[in-house]
Amino acid sequence: MSGLVLKLGPKERVLVNGAVIENGDRRSRLSILTPNANILRLRDAIRPDEVKTPVRRVCYIAQLVLSGDAAEDEARHQILRGIEQLSQVLTDPDSRTQLTAATEAVLEGEFYRALKRLRALIPREDRLLDSRPRPS
Repeated sequence: MSGLVLKLGPKERVLVNGAVIENGDRRSRLSILTPNANILRLRDAIRPDEVKTPVRRVCYIAQLVLSGDAAEDEARHQILRGIEQLSQVLTDPDSRTQLTAATEAVLEGEFYRALKRLRALIPREDRLLDSRPRPS
């Protein structure tokens, strides 16, 4: 069996092709067999008021595709432009690996995989932003 396997906690919600699905009272495991299904765990979702940094902004655009709130073609262009801008700043080898993988995923139309790779950069971005000098 191939595809995505979701392990859901009690009452956990997930968005599948625009429909919010809530798990029951017990942990469960779902196998998503349909290729290219748009899936987003709502616990992982970035809320609009949290979109305050460059990485989160690009993640949010990918998330909008998964939720069905943005057209793939327009979002693809915005995400690729955002990744290009991020690659000017995040130049360490691990960030480059994540950005390259995210780019490949976007070009293949796999926005969940792109979102996963981009989200891996959020802790690094947070550390960089926390370490910058503060204006007096």
